[in-house]
Amino acid sequence: MFGFGTTQAVKRHGPRGRFDQLLLLALVALASLGVVMVASSSIAVADSQHIGAFYYLKKHLFYLALGLMLAGAAMRTELKLLEKHAHLLLLAALLMLLAVFVPHFGMRINGARRWVNLVVTSFQPVEAVKLILVVYVASYLVRHRESVETRFLGLFKPLMVAGVIVLLLLAQPDFGSATLVIAVTIAMVWLGGARPVFLFGMGLPLMPLLAIAATSESYRMKRLTSFMDPWKDPFNDGFQLTQSLMAIGRGEWTGVGLGSSVLKLSYLPEAHTDFILAVIGEELGLAGVIAVVGLFTLLVTRGLTLGLRGVEVGQRFAGYVAFGISLMIGLQAMVSIGVNLGALPTKGLTLPLISSGGSSVLLTCAMAGVLLRATFEINRALDARHMATRMPALAVADANASTATPERQAVAA
Repeated sequence: MFGFGTTQAVKRHGPRGRFDQLLLLALVALASLGVVMVASSSIAVADSQHIGAFYYLKKHLFYLALGLMLAGAAMRTELKLLEKHAHLLLLAALLMLLAVFVPHFGMRINGARRWVNLVVTSFQPVEAVKLILVVYVASYLVRHRESVETRFLGLFKPLMVAGVIVLLLLAQPDFGSATLVIAVTIAMVWLGGARPVFLFGMGLPLMPLLAIAATSESYRMKRLTSFMDPWKDPFNDGFQLTQSLMAIGRGEWTGVGLGSSVLKLSYLPEAHTDFILAVIGEELGLAGVIAVVGLFTLLVTRGLTLGLRGVEVGQRFAGYVAFGISLMIGLQAMVSIGVNLGALPTKGLTLPLISSGGSSVLLTCAMAGVLLRATFEINRALDARHMATRMPALAVADANASTATPERQAVAA
């Protein structure tokens, strides 16, 4: 499909890489479900805005097509190229985050500066920053492996970089993405061999800062209080969550049927983005929600498993990238699902590959492509190890055959 046969040439009997089929299946299934549910959940929204019933579906398909191109390019790119330019990518990420504060270039929407104006469209830099952060932390863990495993200060640089990104995100403000960045960075460093006591000591001072950030703004406090008891103020602060819970409750076990949701008809805010899981729960029931959770579980499990294999066979960068991307997608999905079910406060995070969006769809596809590339290189290394274990036995067999006397060869024949 993407021409891998011509660009990923290998010797006839050399090690062969392959993309993980289960991981690819999970990604395709999530993206396909996303197309169906965006079509179902966005028609009423677009119609009420008089922009055409299929406006958001067409937009989603457009960005998904661009995302597939990015994924294809990522799947054909050696990871060593990303590792080589990790510092330049990090610099670009910081500049993108600063760009949202530039007058007439950064865009303020709903009181937040999270977008940049690209004339023909808008772009949310944090979506690219998530991938770049994973690449940078993975490269750092490879370069400073011993320091990370044995020294307290070995953790300082990646956590400092994450801290700078978090401060820029909180200034926008984007508390949901900031929390995600911190969580993934700490998880990657821990998987990279850092001692838990070092992580605890380094992360302890951050706890009061996160608490202050979470309670410093009145709207964040309202989200926390409405999350605790949404029915106390169901027509104001608790409106989103109560509508989401009612939608999921209506779905019961098998749902009311695809396209038959009532709550998406101008009752449930952000039905096609942040609260698309509520529409899934209403139309497809508990069975649909379990299917979504199962697909994300498969994605994360395969990514972490292959990442561990990559570290074991010496493909440390590919392994850490697999860790980071799997965690980034999985934790964002977990937060989005938790918000829709009333288990977590509203964070403004979309459901990866399913929610309608532009930047999020585009960069999630790019992350998926890099993750699949990591599985390709890990499987290639595994094949090389398997061949190396077989070669001595084959060499001995060939040597015995070449030194055998004619009489023995005749007997063997």
